[in-house]
Amino acid sequence: MTDQPMPGVIPYVEFHAGPRRVLTLNLTSGNAMATSKHRPVVSIDGRQYLVIWGGVSFEVPADRNVHVSVHVEADHITQVASMLLPPGAGPKVFQYATHYSSGIGTLAEQA
Repeated sequence: MTDQPMPGVIPYVEFHAGPRRVLTLNLTSGNAMATSKHRPVVSIDGRQYLVIWGGVSFEVPADRNVHVSVHVEADHITQVASMLLPPGAGPKVFQYATHYSSGIGTLAEQA
């Protein structure tokens, strides 16, 4: 990637001089009432972003592991999903889904 992030992509703000790639998260929930009241929080290497439901893209380092987590914050933190994205080239797309009956969330790679 170039030094300038692509339009619509949240830039990686920590110091990193190496190559970068785009990570897209499709944030979904089967609970319409919860999505109208609560927004998801995405963490990239510990930095939190309050985002909207739907597709959100982040610029991340491509030459090292990146910690990615998503949760919903209401009366308490719930629907947590976390992963370690390994180094690699090219964009990656993952889907975050909430499972309100179990209280957990999932992150799964999309083709």
